[in-house]
Amino acid sequence: MKVAVVYNCDSQRVINLFGMPNQEKIGMEIIDRIAAGLRKGGHQIKAIEGDKDLVNNLEHFMPRVVKGELPGLVFNVSYGIQGQARYTHVPSILEMVGVPYVGSGPLAHSLALDKVVAKMIFEQHGIPTPEFTVMDNPNASAPDIPYPLIVKPKNEAVSFGIRIVHNEEELREGVTAIIEEFKQPALVERYIEGREINVGLIGNNPPETLPPVELIFGKTGPAIYTYEDKKRMSEREVSWECPANLPEDVLERATNIARRAFVTLGCYDCARVDMRLDSDGNLFVLEVNSLPSMGEHGSFTIAAERAGLDFDKLVCRLVDVASARYFGTPSPPDIARPKDIGQKVFSYLIERRDSLERQVERWCRLSSRTSDPTGMREATQVINKFATEMGLSVVDQFSDDRMIWTWQTKAGVDNGVLLLAHLDVPVDLQAPSVAFRRDPEWLYGEGVGTSRAPIVCMQFAFRALKNVRKLKNIPLGLLLYTDEGRECRYSSKLIRDAVARAGQVLILRPGNLDNSVITQRRGWRKYLFTVRGEPRRLGKIYKKRGVLRWATDCLDDFAKLTSREKRVAVAASELKTESYPQMLPHRAVANIFVSYLNLKDADAVEASMLNTIKTREFKCVLELVSERPPLKKSKKSEALYRQLKDVADRWEIPLARESSLSPSVGGLVPAKIPAICGIGPVARDVDTPQESVLRISLMQRTLLLAQYLASKARNNRERHNDRKE
Repeated sequence: MKVAVVYNCDSQRVINLFGMPNQEKIGMEIIDRIAAGLRKGGHQIKAIEGDKDLVNNLEHFMPRVVKGELPGLVFNVSYGIQGQARYTHVPSILEMVGVPYVGSGPLAHSLALDKVVAKMIFEQHGIPTPEFTVMDNPNASAPDIPYPLIVKPKNEAVSFGIRIVHNEEELREGVTAIIEEFKQPALVERYIEGREINVGLIGNNPPETLPPVELIFGKTGPAIYTYEDKKRMSEREVSWECPANLPEDVLERATNIARRAFVTLGCYDCARVDMRLDSDGNLFVLEVNSLPSMGEHGSFTIAAERAGLDFDKLVCRLVDVASARYFGTPSPPDIARPKDIGQKVFSYLIERRDSLERQVERWCRLSSRTSDPTGMREATQVINKFATEMGLSVVDQFSDDRMIWTWQTKAGVDNGVLLLAHLDVPVDLQAPSVAFRRDPEWLYGEGVGTSRAPIVCMQFAFRALKNVRKLKNIPLGLLLYTDEGRECRYSSKLIRDAVARAGQVLILRPGNLDNSVITQRRGWRKYLFTVRGEPRRLGKIYKKRGVLRWATDCLDDFAKLTSREKRVAVAASELKTESYPQMLPHRAVANIFVSYLNLKDADAVEASMLNTIKTREFKCVLELVSERPPLKKSKKSEALYRQLKDVADRWEIPLARESSLSPSVGGLVPAKIPAICGIGPVARDVDTPQESVLRISLMQRTLLLAQYLASKARNNRERHNDRKE
């Protein structure tokens, strides 16, 4: 599990510094010790300061998860930076953003920190606590409680400002010091002469008590545990006896009182209850420390070790009890001992979430633009090595070793599932490169949505299936081509031949922002429109329109052929002209794009454009440069979508379907064969420098693809068993 150790040490990264600064710090040696212990327990660890960058840092470390995947968890040892109820600050943020954490929530921390409220609650629930009052100014009436008294800040921890007073003069001095230093009222309570007992607790419903610890103060100084003692700055040595030498009945009462105090304040996972035991055997709760010290000299860690939990086991136990509290009901899939193929595939993938993102980064750093033969050669070497590792064999019939490669499993691709993807990134060779980067929600990089992330989805889906020894049994093929940037001009024939042999086709193009796959895509045609005429001089008057004006008028007429009803769009781009020095243009060239759904409508548009350019004035040519046919809806494709949707629903992966205006290789699939496009991760700003992939979608779509193919393995096995019978 990913565990972020969140703490407060030196950072003052806040918007403004104001209010009461926190004087309670945790040393980095303790943080390092916690991190080391959790790593030994098999967790992935990152230490993060609990400042204004906390949410951003957590999102980078533990992005959103899929169903059944345990989310990251925070090991909270943060005391806060400034202000009131500082223990509550980080837990409140974690509650807001939905990150599980070890330890009590904001409410329990706030109750425990406000010693007056805590004591009132104790009294209401019959939990013994010393008589007390609150003094909010030094001149207030002295309490009717016999001396000696304890004076301490109302809302502090770590024994800040605590002192014993024996008369009214000392009382007023103590209250004055607390108000001036801590800017809060003073809690005044009866001093219990006797022994100090600490009881640590771990767990929930009910919490387990650790062996009680007695603090031994020696002969010098007050018989209370001061801040100087805790920080080992006093001149005396405070020792511990664990387990405390207590009669059985006192031991039982102490543990029962500790549990009641823990539950009454609503604590979770761990706490330490501090008590005093008087000479008559009466126990009194002084306070509940909802964030017990993890220091090696603290009574909490001493008691844990006496109970058989060394430090490494202790920190791992705290993660375990928090995990049980968050994930115990309903329980997530058993990652340690998955039973069926689906659970095994799931476990394999979620344990490799970071590996998925690192693989995307490696692909984005590998430049394989359409016109870059060196980069394309490197990309094909990488994918050939992968295919060999997966035990795939080359289908020579659908491969040419230049633009297209096809592999298949041992079960073959005939009537099976064929995956299509492209290795090239359709970016001009002269365009500046885009560096890979990530933010909490998105992965950025060159071709990350159109090519890189879909390829990684395929790779990890195959690896998961190979890990459960099912890949070779699935009728499955993989076809990769390298001329997407050239509209599949050279690979289209072999692609048509290959898809005609498949039973289903899944195109690894990016999904849309609403988590949809594509069941219908428009086709498009690209024309080169050229107009030539005689050169004309500037300033001379001509009766008829010139080349440029005539060309733009034609382009305007072409655009009017757009029809929403027929789902046809016509647009021009890149109008260029040629002219001699000091002469008007004698040649104009433009690219014309026609987007269409039905072939008849596209032919009608072409006929209309040819009719428009009939003229004796100029020599006009309308040349079809390339065409990408549409991917049309079909009942078989709809049935394929429902199969994918069933898998997605089982794993709570969002999935919808829609049409797209842009073409893809899916248009080469015959209508009789079911095909779905956009199986890759959700992407935005495709074909721009800001192209990016949704991080959670990378895992979701990998899981979807792997689980769908796993279902094919089960179906294939069932058919095989039926034939044997």
